[in-house]
Amino acid sequence: MQLINLIKNKYKIVSVVGMAKNSGKTVTVNELIGEAAKDNLSLGITSIGRDGEKQDIVTFTEKPLIYINEGSLIATVEKIFEVCEANLEILEITDYTTSLGRVLIARALSPGYVQIAGPCTNKEIKRVLEKMLNYGADIAIVDGALDRLSSASPSITEATILATGAVLSRDMNKVIERTAHQTNLFTIEGVGDSRVKDIAQKALKDKEISIIDNGYSIRKLDIKTALGCGREIARSLTQDSRYVIISGSLVTRTLRDIISSTKLFKDITFVLKDATRVFIGYKDWQYFQKTGIKLNVLEKINLLAVTINPYSPLGYYFSPREFLNKMKEILNPLPVIDLMISEEI
Repeated sequence: MQLINLIKNKYKIVSVVGMAKNSGKTVTVNELIGEAAKDNLSLGITSIGRDGEKQDIVTFTEKPLIYINEGSLIATVEKIFEVCEANLEILEITDYTTSLGRVLIARALSPGYVQIAGPCTNKEIKRVLEKMLNYGADIAIVDGALDRLSSASPSITEATILATGAVLSRDMNKVIERTAHQTNLFTIEGVGDSRVKDIAQKALKDKEISIIDNGYSIRKLDIKTALGCGREIARSLTQDSRYVIISGSLVTRTLRDIISSTKLFKDITFVLKDATRVFIGYKDWQYFQKTGIKLNVLEKINLLAVTINPYSPLGYYFSPREFLNKMKEILNPLPVIDLMISEEI
């Protein structure tokens, strides 16, 4: 299976997010670039963070370089633009600034290696992606940086590819467990009730934490964040409460405090903007599922596939075939691809 076939004629803006550095994210981006070239598709590429450098600035290990084709577009910052090897034509100098200078949008006049580093905020990333489409890119891709899974948010991209690999753990089963957990989070169901959805949209836009009772009555809580306020949320629940709209993030401590403070949580569905706002580990997630915690999201993430990297920069590796087969079994029917084997699920 070609990754580009999951995207073309379906989505315009796609993210590639890695579960950790060296999980194979850049290899995935390069694969998309190569496949797009064969289909005569022009890509626009930017990044949350920095990518395409020869050596990882954190682990000091060698990294795969980003090689773009003639006609490709990139959004990168001034200081990094200067070290790009491809011949680039500047199309726009944006007003978005970073510690490495302003963000530029450029078109490749020749193929070559580049480094990319885009804007710092989700709003600016979204706008830059749209700009590249306006300049002629058929598909715009954002390369998500370390621990910045927010690029998978539906408010930024229409679909997501998740990259994972041996770098997460020396134990293959733990890598599979963590990856399966992340895919489970990414596939949390959206709100089904249209009236609740309308109420939640307004509450989240206003950055409010609210409770929706039977009959769709709304009570706004006098707190700005759910962090550290689990017990206060629990005290606000009544027999009529049905939904809790949470602006911001949902963490383990908040749910534990709610569970320990009231039994009414079993009648509640907690609603967040999207699954990138959920910060709950695998074991805690399993516990919450058993206790009856229910989560919905306003915007559901569209996860297209998982790419896997059986090699770690620390020197250890898994059997590629075994790793692929086990990951396929656990994530079925989601496509799982080892780009070195180039085999689909």
